[in-house]
Amino acid sequence: MVYTYKCPGCGAPLYYHPGEEELVCEYCNTHTRVSQLGEQDIYDCQVSSEIPEHEVQRENFQGYTCQNCGAQLLTDEHTTATVCCYCGSSALIRERLDGVVKPAGVIPFKLDKNQVKKVFQDWICKGLFTPSVFKKSAMIEEIKGIYVPFWLYDYDADIHAKAEGTKVHTERRGDRMYTHTDYYIIERSGSSSYSGIPVDASEHMEDGLMDAMEPYDYGEMKEFEMPYLSGFESEKYNYESDEEEMTSRVESRVSNYVFQDMRATIHGYSSVRFLENHISLHRKKAKYVLLPVWMLTYRYKGENKVFAINGQTGKQIGTLPNSGKKMAAWFGGIAGGITLILFLLGGLFG
Repeated sequence: MVYTYKCPGCGAPLYYHPGEEELVCEYCNTHTRVSQLGEQDIYDCQVSSEIPEHEVQRENFQGYTCQNCGAQLLTDEHTTATVCCYCGSSALIRERLDGVVKPAGVIPFKLDKNQVKKVFQDWICKGLFTPSVFKKSAMIEEIKGIYVPFWLYDYDADIHAKAEGTKVHTERRGDRMYTHTDYYIIERSGSSSYSGIPVDASEHMEDGLMDAMEPYDYGEMKEFEMPYLSGFESEKYNYESDEEEMTSRVESRVSNYVFQDMRATIHGYSSVRFLENHISLHRKKAKYVLLPVWMLTYRYKGENKVFAINGQTGKQIGTLPNSGKKMAAWFGGIAGGITLILFLLGGLFG
């Protein structure tokens, strides 16, 4: 079934309003708290069967009928919340959550679409070497608010390391300088615990981009309720928490954390060379959550590029183009200034 929350005032679709803990009707401006919504406040309609079965399986697409305008739409089989591209109505596709772990929590969006547009405009204007034509011609093609599936892991870690450290000092004897190097064996053993390590479980999202979205404030995590998804897109996880794809990523991060924590306890040496490094990891638990990400597609010089924003904190991920002329002019100005200063100093002391 496909669900859309309806306004108790006029019956139009409701959309979650970022930062307000409520859904808002765009037609009569009725505000409804998430906690006030129940099963009686939803539309429902059958998933469309007009798409041939063999096409659905071959392309991994599934169809549904928009309750608001009747359009026949296609979504990826993992999509659990989306927005009709014809009328803008939200759709919550609950049956695609059947058989999967219910999210343990969700961090609701705090930035709305207008704020995201402003963040993007500020971003394209702030680059020192950004081409002027980019600031004028970069056009937003698409803005999507997406709840991305993540697994949050808790781990215990033990480490034993052995290293060789050196301390170097010099002394003068007469006209000669002598260098002395003392060698030490350094050993460290310890245990530590890490909680809430996020790893995205979506095969559609680039891992490096999702890692760059961090950190999120888990103190604002809410118990999962479907109304939070209204007006946004959402996916269910593609990977179970114990699959190799997830395990290798999270354990690589934990191993790096425990090593860096141990390395921070070694100081006062001129150099350190590790001889042994043994790390053992124990997973305590993993929980499934949805985290908010704004994805913007913009067009520049005939190419589509991606700009991403953490939907909670506003952290921005993107790369601005550079103007060769602006860079040359800037560095030329610096070089010219240095030359002038040297010339003036030469005149004073020459």
